[in-house]
Amino acid sequence: MSHEDLPLIEDGCGDDCACGEYETALDPALAALLEDAGLDPVEVEDIATMALTEDLAGGEDVTSVATVPSAAVATADFVARQAGVVAGLRVAEAVISLVAEEEFTVERHVEDGALVTPGTVLLSVTTRTRDLLTAERSALNLLCRMSGIATATRAWADALDGTNAVVRDTRKTTPGLRALEKYAVRCGGGENHRMALSDAALVKDNHVVAAGGVAEAFKAVRAAYPDLPVEVEVDTLEQIPPVLEAGADLILLDNFSVDELREAVALVAGRAKLESSGGLTLDNARAVGETGVDYLAVGALTHSSPILDVGLDLRG
Repeated sequence: MSHEDLPLIEDGCGDDCACGEYETALDPALAALLEDAGLDPVEVEDIATMALTEDLAGGEDVTSVATVPSAAVATADFVARQAGVVAGLRVAEAVISLVAEEEFTVERHVEDGALVTPGTVLLSVTTRTRDLLTAERSALNLLCRMSGIATATRAWADALDGTNAVVRDTRKTTPGLRALEKYAVRCGGGENHRMALSDAALVKDNHVVAAGGVAEAFKAVRAAYPDLPVEVEVDTLEQIPPVLEAGADLILLDNFSVDELREAVALVAGRAKLESSGGLTLDNARAVGETGVDYLAVGALTHSSPILDVGLDLRG
C-alpha cells in the first residue's frame, strides 16, 4: 500500500461488510490474530493510520527515499533492549502492513505476554527497505508503550502472587489508545476495569454530592440501569453498611489504610467484591492483597508506566 493510500479513518461498515463487522485493509490472517487477542482490527488499523499520518503528513520519508534504492529489500529484527514483558507485536505488524508497498514476510519468535531479556529477537520482517524504515518509529512507539505497560503490570501481578487479589487498570489511559493499553495490562497478568462509561456504573464522590448521599446515589443508578453492575466508592468504614444494604455489587475503598482494609473485609464478609484504590505502591501491594480485598485499582499502569526499550535492527 502506498503512503498516499493510507486508509481514511471511518466510523462505519462498508457495503460488502458482513453484519456486525467492519472492513479493514489488514491482511485477514493478521486481523484474525488481533481478534483472537481481543483487539478490534479496525480500531488497530485506525490507530496505526493516525500514527503513520503524523510521520507522513508532509508527503514521504525523505531520508529513506534519498538514501535507499527503491527496489532494495531487507530483513529487520525487532530486538528487546531491556528485560520485560512484550505486548503489541501484532500491532507493530499492522503498522508495517499499512506502509508496505510489496508483500512482506514475518517470522514470529515470541508472542505477546512473553518475558524477554536484552537481545531477545521478538519479530523479524522482510520487505522493501524504505517501507521498513518509514514504518519503524510508528511501530516502535506503539510496541514500546504497550510493552512498558505489560512489564509494569507483571510487577504488580508478581507482588500479588499467592493472594486472592488481582491488579486492575482504570480509565486513566492515553486518549485514543485505551484498547491497546488495556490489552497490554492483560498481557502483563492484570485485569481490565470498564472500557467505557456505559459498561458499568461507578458512583464516585462527586456523584454522591450530587445525589445527596452514598446510598441515595446507588439507588438512583440501580433504578435507572437495573441490569448494569454498580460499584460505589466509599472513603470511610461507616459508609459501607448502607451501601451493602442497598445491594452494591462492588465497593471501592478509597485511600483506606491496610488496617482499615482488613476491617472492611470483615465487615463485608463476602457480600460484595472489594477494590482498594489510592496510596497503592509496589512496596505495599502484597500487604494490601493479603487483607482479603479482591482488586487493586492502579491507574499508574497506564498513565505512568515507562516504555520497554525495543529497537529495530536491519541485517547487514
